[in-house]
Amino acid sequence: MKSCNICPHYCKVDRKSGQMGRCKCNDKLKVALAALHFYEEPCISGKNGSGTIFFSNCNLNCVYCQNYEISQLGKGKEITVTELADLFIKQQEKGAHNINLVTPTSYVNEIIEAIDIAKRNGLKLPIIYNTNSYENIETIKRLEGYIDVYLPDLKYYSDSLAKQYSNVNNYFNIATQAIQEMYKQVGSTEFDENGLIKKGIIIRHLILPNHILNTKHILKWIKENMPKGICVSIMAQYFPTYKAKELEAINRKITQKEYKEVEDYLYCLDLENGYIQELGEHEEEYVPKWDN
Repeated sequence: MKSCNICPHYCKVDRKSGQMGRCKCNDKLKVALAALHFYEEPCISGKNGSGTIFFSNCNLNCVYCQNYEISQLGKGKEITVTELADLFIKQQEKGAHNINLVTPTSYVNEIIEAIDIAKRNGLKLPIIYNTNSYENIETIKRLEGYIDVYLPDLKYYSDSLAKQYSNVNNYFNIATQAIQEMYKQVGSTEFDENGLIKKGIIIRHLILPNHILNTKHILKWIKENMPKGICVSIMAQYFPTYKAKELEAINRKITQKEYKEVEDYLYCLDLENGYIQELGEHEEEYVPKWDN
């Protein structure tokens, strides 16, 4: 924290003295929302919901971020590590199936400490690390034994797209190495008797309009480089928000034709396990529903 290297930006700022690097985080823990969330994959949300903690700020600057007020504008409230541990316990008391840490990268130190406290106070739920995958592999190694389920998003195959839409360099190489370390830690997905995830990894990918080739390259890499049976989740929920409305290539939702092309390619690769979000008959009728 005195010379921050928690993520691949290696800003080296002294967060302990209040300095901020690329992610705009200092030494204060900041949370925007803690609530039950019902729109994750079925094995995560279940019937009772996922105990989601949305952390403020982010080490990417995605122009289409649907949570940009939190990730880019820093909306949220400063809390202590003990208060974060209390939030975990409260989600458990509400009946959450798991603790879902969203955009957690910049707060790994505090998260580790909070998990220790919460477990001493009776936390028994699986912990999910919900990340954009722009991760320092050494930071991911520190999480071994703390995280039960990794939920990494593999956004870009093309580094030019990563630079254009998220303002980061070398995204694909960094993200894929991090994902392979995640798998090394938790292995294949395991479920309880109700079909809820207990352990493992689900690789997410968001389809972007006019960039179907990017999606195909991502899926092909997963097929060729991850173990047989790896769980994937293909998301069709993109809509132009934040700065994306000003960019011609991505200022619309995906079309039925684009969706079908991805769906056909997914089945062609014979990726056995996972989910794909449905799309309505018209692109403006996106249905937030998951098919196995």
